[in-house]
Amino acid sequence: MSMTDDAPRSSAASGDDDMPDIIDVVMEMDDADHGSPPPLPAIANPSLPAHLEALAGRARDYIEAASSANTRRAYAADWKHFSSWCRRQGIEMFPPDPQVAGLYIAACASGTATGDKKPNTVSTIERRLSSLSWNFAQRGQPLDRKDRHIVTVMAGVRNTHASPPRQKEAILPEDLIAMLETLDRGTLRGLRDRAMLLLGFAGGLRRSEIVGLDVGRDQTEDGRGWVEIFTDKGLLVTLRGKTGWREVEIGRGSSDATCPVVALQTWLRLARIAHGPLFRRVAGQGRAVGVDRLNDQEVARLVKRAALAAGVRGDLSEGERAKKFAGHSLRAGLASSAEVDERYVQKQLGHASAEMTRRYQRRRDRFRINLTKASGL
Repeated sequence: MSMTDDAPRSSAASGDDDMPDIIDVVMEMDDADHGSPPPLPAIANPSLPAHLEALAGRARDYIEAASSANTRRAYAADWKHFSSWCRRQGIEMFPPDPQVAGLYIAACASGTATGDKKPNTVSTIERRLSSLSWNFAQRGQPLDRKDRHIVTVMAGVRNTHASPPRQKEAILPEDLIAMLETLDRGTLRGLRDRAMLLLGFAGGLRRSEIVGLDVGRDQTEDGRGWVEIFTDKGLLVTLRGKTGWREVEIGRGSSDATCPVVALQTWLRLARIAHGPLFRRVAGQGRAVGVDRLNDQEVARLVKRAALAAGVRGDLSEGERAKKFAGHSLRAGLASSAEVDERYVQKQLGHASAEMTRRYQRRRDRFRINLTKASGL
């Protein structure tokens, strides 16, 4: 199957296709830990009265809706990893023991947690620890992450193995324009991809936010937001995130060729989409629109494919370039190129702090400001 086919693919198979998002993931997991999530309610109790079974099912639905599918997959994968390690070591998982958790952290850092002898990165270990805390808490037996067996070992792991974050390359405006030129405007797939790139960049959206959009409000059960188009001004994107709802204003571009609003309107009109998921799979050599919502990994693949085709960062080898780009590149691109007050960029990205926004700002002209000369030397 070619790389342009929109066949469903497993997110897990994509691995670290968009690793910079780990900053958001770890922080969100830590927030969940610090909030001490309640244990699973006793809705599966056999003694539960029959007339409450329907309500119990509804409660389970709400529990599932409390976290995203990606987060639940991460929780499940890390829990499986830990339980497998405990089984091989002949260690009981319950009750949660901080000393056991400390040994597990050491095993992950040293590459002895699995048979491949591949050490985990510090960010991966932090994610695994957050997952353990969440899973234990959901089972009514919280893990004390402040215990010295965990805190001390984790501090040593950071001091020994921590390395600068491997951030994805920011897609700058000139890069995006070149990438748009690689798309086939004569096919629906090309028009869809054009709208996704422009909307993702101008809105500073996460890949999951892009594909989670519906045409209108409350149109699908799995929708994470919707768009409203205002003819003169632009469009308003309403998103449902972990911390609640937020609105993102996307204004019209300086020309139709680079306007996200025009690109979206063109896609909706020619694809004849008036209800349901905004971005869908396209089959039939790019001419037939399906009903299924795109997987968020498709955004990462699109960005990488278009960046390589456009020759972005041609100063690097093809192998290096392939590792530089993913869905997160659009979000970092807006943060790096928008010459406005930092407050507006922070609001657009939905960050709680300016410090988080600054992590997304990357410049290729690092020596644009020369403080050596500015100081008189």
